[in-house]
Amino acid sequence: MSPEKRAPLDRRRVADTALRLLNEAGLEGLTLRAIARELDVKAPALYWHFKDKQALLDEMATEMYRRMVAGVTLDPADTWQERLLKANRGLRAALLGYRDGARVFSGSRFTGTDHAREMEATLRLLTEAGFTLAQAVHAARATHMYTLGFLIEEQGVQPLPDERREGFDVGERARRLAGYPLAAEAGELLFDGYDEQFEEGLALVIAGIGARYGMR
Repeated sequence: MSPEKRAPLDRRRVADTALRLLNEAGLEGLTLRAIARELDVKAPALYWHFKDKQALLDEMATEMYRRMVAGVTLDPADTWQERLLKANRGLRAALLGYRDGARVFSGSRFTGTDHAREMEATLRLLTEAGFTLAQAVHAARATHMYTLGFLIEEQGVQPLPDERREGFDVGERARRLAGYPLAAEAGELLFDGYDEQFEEGLALVIAGIGARYGMR
């Protein structure tokens, strides 16, 4: 009997495997050698598809994006505030599903044009609301970078939603900072309740955009 035929090795399959291993090993532990071992191939076989680890991270970020927007329909009736809220809530929710997800996504270059449809629609909505193109880009960038920065900090404390790194116990922190009562009390606002923290910060950024550009 002939052995079971394996799926052909391609960029998508390598990225899928890498994303699965990311949740086990984290970004530092994710190596081309480990991915090759999981795929039951020799490491040099991966270099036919990716010249280095950053090229693989670019494909992983692209696959994250594909999964994030799969089945999502943008509502043309959104206000500009609603669009920015929805986009960044969706980005956070998607990246929280991966250990070090924000670090992989941040600074990566999309390998295709999958992102162009949503980008075009959002920029069109903002410009039709009265933003110049430059203002629309600044607004979208500011909220996007807020979300990624927030997530990098959040995942530094909680690598996955059901995990918490040692050393971030709010009660213990309050005891150590007992001589600094405001700083001690701030711990609950800094290292707990991340959903509420994120929403408040995003609202501040969007309100600032409106104030800066005179938009309602």
